[in-house]
Amino acid sequence: MLLYNSLGQTKQEFVPHSQDIVNMYTCGPTVYHYAHIGNLRTYIMEDVLEKYLRFAGYNVKRVMNITDVGHLSSDADTGEDKMLSGAKREHKTVMEIAKFYTDAFFADCDKLNIKKPDVVEPATNCIDEFINMISVLLEKGYAYIAGGNVYFDTSKLDTYYVFGNMNEDDLAVGVRDSVEEDENKRNKADFVLWFTKSKFDSQELKWESPWGLGYPGWHIECSCISNKHNGEYLDIHCGGIDNAFPHHTNEIAQSESFLGHKWCNYWFHVLHLNDARGKMSKSKGDFLTVSLLESKGYNPLVYRMFCLQSHYRKPLTFSYESLDNTANAYDKLIKRISSLDKEGTPDKAQAEPYIDSFKEALDNDINTSLGLTCVYDVLKSELDDATKLYVIEEFDKVLSLDLTKSEQKNSPSADGELATEVEALIEKRTKARAEKDWATADAIRDKLKEMHVVLVDTKDGIQWHIEN
Repeated sequence: MLLYNSLGQTKQEFVPHSQDIVNMYTCGPTVYHYAHIGNLRTYIMEDVLEKYLRFAGYNVKRVMNITDVGHLSSDADTGEDKMLSGAKREHKTVMEIAKFYTDAFFADCDKLNIKKPDVVEPATNCIDEFINMISVLLEKGYAYIAGGNVYFDTSKLDTYYVFGNMNEDDLAVGVRDSVEEDENKRNKADFVLWFTKSKFDSQELKWESPWGLGYPGWHIECSCISNKHNGEYLDIHCGGIDNAFPHHTNEIAQSESFLGHKWCNYWFHVLHLNDARGKMSKSKGDFLTVSLLESKGYNPLVYRMFCLQSHYRKPLTFSYESLDNTANAYDKLIKRISSLDKEGTPDKAQAEPYIDSFKEALDNDINTSLGLTCVYDVLKSELDDATKLYVIEEFDKVLSLDLTKSEQKNSPSADGELATEVEALIEKRTKARAEKDWATADAIRDKLKEMHVVLVDTKDGIQWHIEN
């Protein structure tokens, strides 16, 4: 199996540290708001990676953190804590915000068939671990105290910019992430391990530490949570490409200084989802969520398929036209599979070459686009229906598109009068959408919902049925 490793910027054969288990770590969400679909693209692709590793015969332990403290609005240790910002926005406590948006995140994951990691650990559970790692870094001379805060000293490292695409000039004041001057830092690249002198007075969550009342920096949490649950050797660390610097760079610096040896062998980064305005971001205010897609009639698995049609290392551009094309393709695919005869016994010997082709596609740096092509190859093949269903069920252990579960209902189960009314409303809604009159279109959808009419939008028209 070949994986692109951001650390060496090449495809490399995947060899786990131990034959018994693959230790995998995923940077989890900062739970101050809903996850947008750009965030969720990363989690979809990480989910495929984990499921394919299991499909290929590996035993996997996947760990994810939940950031509920310490992530400032700039990744470069400036600004306000995002959790505090969310609490102020909604007039709730930080812990209320964390609980609500953690639940919302995993609800979105369920809709997208993203498996919950084996271990999910909130940062606020691990204060003792943070304090211990910081204490060791101070003892070893990799950290220092200045202005009441504890900083990691990047000048102690032979190499800090390990991903090869970032250098000291990128940290110039005002160039990246609105970086501000921190006079306490000995070097521009140094980063905070523990805050006791906050830039804002209303930090809700603080803990006693050897350095005073305070709270952890963002970067320390992933190192400690991974070390706690994955052990001192990590096989694969996942995240969005925007985490590579400074977050993952800082994780490597502090983890390897703490442990005294190489920490993680493979770094799996998913590129951005863009829209017409560029990279998706919560800071733009109006951002796309799974719930918004659902409100417009899209099955969340259509978005999953939209992501799988592209390679994770390529930027992906979102548009409703592209999503409509995917919805149409998904609808046709489900109908084709649902028409297969479910009787009979599969011929596993004849199935084997098709499963091998699927493995070949995924073994080549998780090429999900080719993996989807394998589904169509099976449907076009001369295999009998029972064998086709068996092979597609095997593929779906990785793709997780409910290919053999989601059967679209065909024509409406309604009397002629109701059908006429529904068709008229759909026509009005289609016209409103064409004119970008979203208020009218949404009002019609609400009326149809009251009639228990379920719509599925496709490029070629509307499929609908009555929900029992």
